[in-house]
Amino acid sequence: VPESGTGRRRRYCRRSCRQRAYEQRTAASGGRTDPDGVVLTAAEATAVTDRAYLVRCAAEDVATAVDEDADTDELRRLCGTLLELARDAERLR
Repeated sequence: VPESGTGRRRRYCRRSCRQRAYEQRTAASGGRTDPDGVVLTAAEATAVTDRAYLVRCAAEDVATAVDEDADTDELRRLCGTLLELARDAERLR
């Protein structure tokens, strides 16, 4: 887009972003993926799975502490860890 502000606004920030969007549209139109789906690399999918596992482990720690009548400070600490891991698990990168 020229600096004067004329013409169409850019849709993608870089050529590589435009290429990834094209690849995703092409794959979706070929029936290989859902057009509303999210494409993750193997490393990204593994990271998401790992974060979910950590959240489950932290939740199990809280449940065990409750069953063992842990004191309030211990439960507060465990819940804080669980919340921190859950917030981290929400991100997709």
